[in-house]
Amino acid sequence: MLFAAAALITVLTFSQEQKVYEHGYLVRVGDTAPDFTIKEAGGKTYLLSDLRGKVVMLQFTASWCGVCRKEMPFIEDEIWLPGKDKGLVVIGIDRDEAEATVLKFREDMKITYPLALDPGAEIFGLYAQKEAGVTRNVIIDRKGKIIFLTRLFEQEEFNKMKEIIFSELSKE
Repeated sequence: MLFAAAALITVLTFSQEQKVYEHGYLVRVGDTAPDFTIKEAGGKTYLLSDLRGKVVMLQFTASWCGVCRKEMPFIEDEIWLPGKDKGLVVIGIDRDEAEATVLKFREDMKITYPLALDPGAEIFGLYAQKEAGVTRNVIIDRKGKIIFLTRLFEQEEFNKMKEIIFSELSKE
């Protein structure tokens, strides 16, 4: 009987395949952002859902990612600094690195927005297939809905993301 129950659970698990969208995303625009605990490197711990009422940018990153390093100064200068006093929260979610590495990465990149720890890429795995690459951004509106997704760093897409963020910030 126990074996039959275990077999049934296994079958049900495999029959509930996760839908995969463009660029290996497991979420899409219009979805409610999956909730998780944010543990800032060297800082505080809170839930993503605690940020409702603010526009949130999740930047999935890692110190070993060259494209991430290229994008981060643009996020700092063109999104974070002009948006932080208007209701914007930017959080870099650092994929599976030790806290000391993440703190050094933040210092090396000269960014002022927080970087959060993501041991085992568990947070990343809520948003994209774990084997998919970092350098992706998820923009979340004040109600917790995903309003824009990016992959890699391409200037036209980055400019569109900025436009969407600042348009959302202008709404009250």
